[in-house]
Amino acid sequence: MTTPNKESGEAHGESAATLTRGPELVVGLVLMAIAGMVITDSLRVGTGWGDDGPRSGYFPFYIGLFLLLASTFIVLSTLLKWSKSHAVFATREELVPVFQMLVPMVIYVVAMVYLGIYLPSAILIGYFMRHHGKFAWPPSLAVSIGVPLVFFLVFEKWFLVPLPKGPIEAMLGF
Repeated sequence: MTTPNKESGEAHGESAATLTRGPELVVGLVLMAIAGMVITDSLRVGTGWGDDGPRSGYFPFYIGLFLLLASTFIVLSTLLKWSKSHAVFATREELVPVFQMLVPMVIYVVAMVYLGIYLPSAILIGYFMRHHGKFAWPPSLAVSIGVPLVFFLVFEKWFLVPLPKGPIEAMLGF
């Protein structure tokens, strides 16, 4: 039995979809951008000491600074070992279940903008129960209708916290 070789990415016909160096570089650059935003905003609100103690940006400034140093280290070390690094981040076979979860979630988030939270939630729960959980129709329908209904009753009626609604709720008078 052959075990996967994470350095080469080949085992039982698996092929490398992404090497580790790409995601490492992207994460490092994203963290650098976040650190830059934190530092910039901290400077805007003030990083020094006021009459009553540290100003609003004092602690965030140093957190942003540490984040910038760490992300710079990630980016530089990734670039320095770029040609030598062949470690596999994920194979194509490993990415399939990730995208089977990611694509419906992206559709759900976009649908919430136009349809509110209740209908897309019911559809998403039903889809996951049927497609991934292999549940029969009765429990899938019961849960996919019941969960948004309970959320509606708890948030809208009990706590009086409105959640995003769409055209269906508007037709029903909510």
